Amino acid sequence: MAPNLDDAKSVFEFVVTQGNGIKGLVDSGLSQVPEAYVQPPNQRIDKENAIKLELPPLDLSKLDGHGPGRDQVSKQIVRAAETLGFFQVVNHGVPLHLLESLKDTAHKFFSLPLERKAVYLAPVTPTPLVKYGTSFRPHKEKALGWKDYLLMQYTNDDEALRHWPQEIRGVLLDYLRSSIRMVKTLLQILLRNLGVEPNDSMIDNFIANKMINMIFYPRCPNPDLTIGIRRHSDISTLTILLQDEIGGLYVKIEEDMDYGKKGEWIEITPTPGALVVNIGNKQWKVQKC
Repeated sequence: MAPNLDDAKSVFEFVVTQGNGIKGLVDSGLSQVPEAYVQPPNQRIDKENAIKLELPPLDLSKLDGHGPGRDQVSKQIVRAAETLGFFQVVNHGVPLHLLESLKDTAHKFFSLPLERKAVYLAPVTPTPLVKYGTSFRPHKEKALGWKDYLLMQYTNDDEALRHWPQEIRGVLLDYLRSSIRMVKTLLQILLRNLGVEPNDSMIDNFIANKMINMIFYPRCPNPDLTIGIRRHSDISTLTILLQDEIGGLYVKIEEDMDYGKKGEWIEITPTPGALVVNIGNKQWKVQKC
């Protein structure tokens, strides 16, 4: 039964407790964002005045050779990591058809019947490796976020095949396998810039904890009043993000730079076939030997 949109408790029960999520809320029919999702003005993003960053993506295929092309791309990666902390890459080694399959896979999961998704809700999920939910911390937030998500932790293939949702696990494992070389290459470049010559053991330590987070942002009747994910920084070493054609990724400038001034927002516009790299805030501890 659809919730009473004027009753915050009814909305919370339907979306969060029962697991219908934002998708269920939208599918039930609504013409305006419920009050529970209206963000305070100081938490919204001024999208109209955001800077549209349309820098060309970095071509990782140039790293396969020797000479000025390789050095140039390496320097561009380091500069982007040290300044904005975000950059886009192409020719990254992940097949383009697999990227499209990833998008289809996400839509496939969130379109599953409620009873199939709800088994992974935090209170009842049969495994700590998989969690389905909505918003970020809905029981503690004053205003909820306009998103549903499925978070999967990776330990090894056997456990993923045993615990990840059977409808999507094959494509996700293919993506992990095909993207690992790119991740290792980026880490090698960034660590060398810190004066460290990384070995296999060091790289493996940095990528020991792997997670896949599929996020779904259903169509919103009042996108100016709410947000999908509240302001945050990732706690990872690296986050590799696949955007769809809709976009919606905004980055806040922390210090004055060529792109804009401190406090301004930049929109990372989607590039077909590209992946977005985000330098996380996990402490980079290395030991020189």
